[in-house]
Amino acid sequence: MGFLFDKKTMETIIYHITTKEDWQKALKNKFYTAASLELEGFIHCSTSLQVEAVLERYYKGVPDLLKLEIAVDKLENKLEYELAPSVDELFPHIFGTINLDAVINVIEL
Repeated sequence: MGFLFDKKTMETIIYHITTKEDWQKALKNKFYTAASLELEGFIHCSTSLQVEAVLERYYKGVPDLLKLEIAVDKLENKLEYELAPSVDELFPHIFGTINLDAVINVIEL
């Protein structure tokens, strides 16, 4: 069970790690999606305090990575914070594709 986004208690900017190739597909398709959306029903994101640990756990040695900065108030699909039991932290999950106007910055890693 997740926690619905509450503007008073949650971050206004969240982050998603992706590859340059997947970002180019998003620009072509006019929306961003990830394999996890089909597999798990949501796109994994992180808060500013979680990004470094996520990079270390899941993306070590992966080339051509980008960090998407996503403005929560611009998202067209539902955002929930859900517990990741393996690290006992709440992570932001987007239940649908990411509309490109919600991506306010793209940073090469």
